[in-house]
Amino acid sequence: MEKGLGFSHFLSQVDDIGIGVLVLLLALSMSSWYLIFTKTVANFLAARRAETFLKRFWNANSLQEVNATLTVNSIDNAFAQLAQLALDAALESETRGLKHLAITGGGTSEFITRVLRNSIEQEAARVESGLTMLASAGSAAPFIGLFGTVLGIYHALVQIGISGQGTLDKVAGPVGEALIMTALGLAVAIPAVLAYNAFVRRNRLWLARLDAFAHDLFALVTVGVKTNSSADDERPSHMVELTERRP
Repeated sequence: MEKGLGFSHFLSQVDDIGIGVLVLLLALSMSSWYLIFTKTVANFLAARRAETFLKRFWNANSLQEVNATLTVNSIDNAFAQLAQLALDAALESETRGLKHLAITGGGTSEFITRVLRNSIEQEAARVESGLTMLASAGSAAPFIGLFGTVLGIYHALVQIGISGQGTLDKVAGPVGEALIMTALGLAVAIPAVLAYNAFVRRNRLWLARLDAFAHDLFALVTVGVKTNSSADDERPSHMVELTERRP
């Protein structure tokens, strides 16, 4: 009997509804772990690329040098994209002036502000992709497992009713099915919830840092006033040259 009460015995005792519950839990688990792995790698690479760009940016001697660097190198992070959009918006404002419809509504400062805000909102939408799936898995998996638990208890009661006696050999399989369904639901939900919380915190810090960098860009491009909010390290004194007018 010990050999017959393994996981294979559990699978042989599960009905079609139980198989459907198992398949659903398996699909949620695979989706969750795929998102956890891919987003972890993507976040790590994005952070490393952003650090490299920010060091190069704050060590540049002028906006012209930053623009040349962005032209030569591929834009592979949100900070570089934000800088490129700000420089392009400033250049477009200088060349077209009030003749461009997007610039006429509020002037150059408002135009650059809109460009930076739109870029940050697009980045926010990008980094939040996949979090709905993790939240759904974390919240729904325990209840799906609970549904399987109810099925297992129901099968145990049916076995007792058919046999007329509640011996261990009659109820061990259905009760084991109920416990396994509960465990599988928790096994799917716990990693999804932990990953969701970690990604939400990372995204909040990432967007806050991006927003601070956008303020620095706006000041450098429009007013020529440098703030100290978007980098932890001390910026070089030659950054004042970044306020030079672009050609």
